[in-house]
Amino acid sequence: MAELTEGLLNSPFFGLGLSAAAWCAGLWVQKKTGWVLCNPLLIAGLLIIAFLAAFHIPLEQYNIGGDMIKLMLGPVTAVLALNIYRQREILREHFLPVLAGCLAGSAVSLFSVLALCQVFQMEDLLTASLLPKSVTTAIAVGIAESRGGVQGIAAAAVAVAGITGAVCAPLFAKWFHITDPVAEGLAIGACSHALGTTKALEIGELQGAMSSIAICVCGIFTSLIALFL
Repeated sequence: MAELTEGLLNSPFFGLGLSAAAWCAGLWVQKKTGWVLCNPLLIAGLLIIAFLAAFHIPLEQYNIGGDMIKLMLGPVTAVLALNIYRQREILREHFLPVLAGCLAGSAVSLFSVLALCQVFQMEDLLTASLLPKSVTTAIAVGIAESRGGVQGIAAAAVAVAGITGAVCAPLFAKWFHITDPVAEGLAIGACSHALGTTKALEIGELQGAMSSIAICVCGIFTSLIALFL
């Protein structure tokens, strides 16, 4: 029995199976509750951490299969270009506002993190990990890794930014009297990527489309600006 257990833990199927099970559990909880905070990504991460801690399983054994999931981030990043193509008519109609809004959003996100990290005298490793917090995970992990950051911290920062944006976006739009659906959608997508876009789709079809475009355009701008920081 011990040999069987050891063989399973050292198999790629352990990390893959645990990740898939945790994700399905996260989806189930979100559908049952309907709460924005019950994001499948957040729940899956917490479940995996709890499982590994409860059974004293080293992270290295999980990563045998978990690392295979990271290989999918590259293709996922490339697929984002398809989203821009599908929304090309809306992008053409609002081309200049999209570029200006996404450039401003990406710059503010990067420089605000950089400034706060310097104020609190954080290590370069943490700064590099937190810098791309407002872009989708596939891009954020790549930026963080290229600057010497930690992928796990970068992914966690992206999840926190996304959930915060999804929860607070309607309140901020109300407080600042933002009624233009283009501006609202761009703002949500620029600061809270895919998680925020799910909320934007609930607000309106145009908001959802603009937020979806902002994910891709902000990812490009953030990648370019990060090269010079």
